Amino acid sequence: MDSGSPAEIVAISSHVVRGAVGNRAVVFALETMGFPVWSLPTVILPWHPGHGPSTRITTPDGQFAAAIEDMTDSRWSGHIRAVITGYFGSAAQVAPVARMIRRLKEKTPGLIYACDPVIGDSGGLYVSAAIAEAIRDELLPLADIATPNRYELGWLSGASLDSNSQIIEAALALGPGKVLVTSAVPMMAGGIGNLLLTDRVALLAEHRMVGDAPNGLGDLTSALFLARLLKGEAEERALQMTTAAVFEILARSVKRGADELMLSEDYSSFLTPMAMVQLRQLLHPSRARKK
Repeated sequence: MDSGSPAEIVAISSHVVRGAVGNRAVVFALETMGFPVWSLPTVILPWHPGHGPSTRITTPDGQFAAAIEDMTDSRWSGHIRAVITGYFGSAAQVAPVARMIRRLKEKTPGLIYACDPVIGDSGGLYVSAAIAEAIRDELLPLADIATPNRYELGWLSGASLDSNSQIIEAALALGPGKVLVTSAVPMMAGGIGNLLLTDRVALLAEHRMVGDAPNGLGDLTSALFLARLLKGEAEERALQMTTAAVFEILARSVKRGADELMLSEDYSSFLTPMAMVQLRQLLHPSRARKK
């Protein structure tokens, strides 16, 4: 592979015909950031379920597994430098993806796997318990990056996360070296934040809350954070720029009265966001133990 070629990324998640959620958001963001993407849908929907009932097309488990095998064994698989996963349509889809990630990591040392455990929100799980358990048990142990929202992290850790100190403890125990928790507990009035945990830092990036937010913010955050890390940005800058970009796109979409994120209109925000984000360094347990 030409060392000057951009890293190719496998993106596995839901696909909507209309809208900017799941792989529609992930692939657009990654390609805009300059990365070729292999996109595999786990389920196809006319639109996000939040807009109302629609037909759900789930790839048969055997065909899905066969496609994963084809991708893993293909003559182009050596170009893959990262994998990102999101929503799964069935629990049986998870094991083939886990096998693919293990084999790709053996083939390409340094390959990055980003797991966005798309399983629920403040209302509870919106996938079956079997899917959530498969992601927890089979994919998170392989992940270099995880991007749960606070409620997903709470389910995965079996704890109620009402403070950032509880989020920090749960994120550090999750396993991946980098855990970016969206919808963290804000420290500024009327705000919302993303909390990044590594083995040495706890960073909170905050911005003001925007009401009536369209779906897809988590998908977009995961994709942009992965892209910036692949470009070699430091964790702090990747967090700040990702948070600023997502906030900027959200604010502009809501101002227009849109019911979806308007990525095609605001893609310039991916690269050069201008929105202000408050970055705070929180007390990391490793530093607390040294005192």
